[in-house]
Amino acid sequence: MKRLSTYLTEDKQGKNLHLEHIEDDILNFGVVGARAAINFLQSLRDMLAGSSRSSVNMTVKWDGAPAIFAGIDPADGRFFVAKKSVFNKEPLLYKTQAEINADPKLPASLKPKFSIALAEFSKLGIKGVLQGDLMFTKADLKTETIDGQKHTTFQPNTIVYAVPVGSPLDTKFKQAKIGVVWHTSYSGNSLTDMKASFGANISSLRQGSSIWMDDATYKDTSGSATFTQAETAAVTSLLSQAGTQFRKIGSAHLNTFNALQDSFTGKMVGASLKTYNNSKVREGQKVTNPKAHASGYYNWVESKFKIEIEKLKSEKAKSALEIKMQETLKEVKRHQQLLEDITKFQGLIVDAKMLIVKKLDTVKQLTGTFIKTANGFKVTAPEGYVAIDRISGGAVKLVDRMEFSYNNFTAIKAWDK
Repeated sequence: MKRLSTYLTEDKQGKNLHLEHIEDDILNFGVVGARAAINFLQSLRDMLAGSSRSSVNMTVKWDGAPAIFAGIDPADGRFFVAKKSVFNKEPLLYKTQAEINADPKLPASLKPKFSIALAEFSKLGIKGVLQGDLMFTKADLKTETIDGQKHTTFQPNTIVYAVPVGSPLDTKFKQAKIGVVWHTSYSGNSLTDMKASFGANISSLRQGSSIWMDDATYKDTSGSATFTQAETAAVTSLLSQAGTQFRKIGSAHLNTFNALQDSFTGKMVGASLKTYNNSKVREGQKVTNPKAHASGYYNWVESKFKIEIEKLKSEKAKSALEIKMQETLKEVKRHQQLLEDITKFQGLIVDAKMLIVKKLDTVKQLTGTFIKTANGFKVTAPEGYVAIDRISGGAVKLVDRMEFSYNNFTAIKAWDK
């Protein structure tokens, strides 16, 4: 099994293309992941309690789209902009306007944005490669009334970002041709070998009015995101309970179960426990009965197998998959107590995480954050946060999955307008 710190810094050969939820670390990395989840939350508790012992940095997740990469190609020293395909075996990146125009895979709606990005980001003096979230170009800025006051808004994805018209930030937005939030740095001798470093130091980049940018660092200028003694004690209690639950989980048993999870590939990937858990999040169901949840997973796996069996045409193929189903269900049944213990552990991690997330949400961010509904604008929290271990370089995301999932289903998205 991969070491946690290795996975966190080397996802997809060292690229920050996907971050995991902290409660899933036990499924991703076994006992090492469970211990790391507790340690991460302890460090975040210490940070919010004002302790200098904390080894964690915090960044805010911006709901930008698309992900954008910019920097120097080590192969020829030329500047480029790109989407995530920059790290493909055959990298797809844009060094000239002609390359942007000629790419049939780049949607027409994104070509003007990448044209502006190529022209503007080349002025920044980027060393290496930066990854960020594209927030807006000038055409995306709107003037809308929220609670009786005019705001300048932009909506790259689900969340609407807003600042009052006439404010200093409003002036900066309107002067800019493009807005971006940088969050990851890359270094290496080739694009395919580059390694991610979570966090982006943009202090050395050239500043100019045509580009608005931020580095996503969590900033508490008000000092309000500091735990009281009672709040600190509440998180400590949950983590203590998580530690007690963790000690009930045998390493060998957990490794066997996670090996079963790793076997769910291809068309059967939906049979995994993480997918089952995600289905509850999408339905807005908080798991309150670990025993019932563990039993429900058995039914979930069975249903996924039956769907795939029904799709098969030959009786031989159906028979083979039915045998595989029975073998797998027997294995799932054998792990019922472990499943219950994992569910209890994850629940405690989520509860501790949410105390931290809710405290972080109390700080006024750079812009207002809203979702657009049929009845107007509704205040919402930021998408979430990324906790970065300053020592190992690893990172996990802390997201109120229930709220963000609900917003994804109910908000009027940028492409719905």
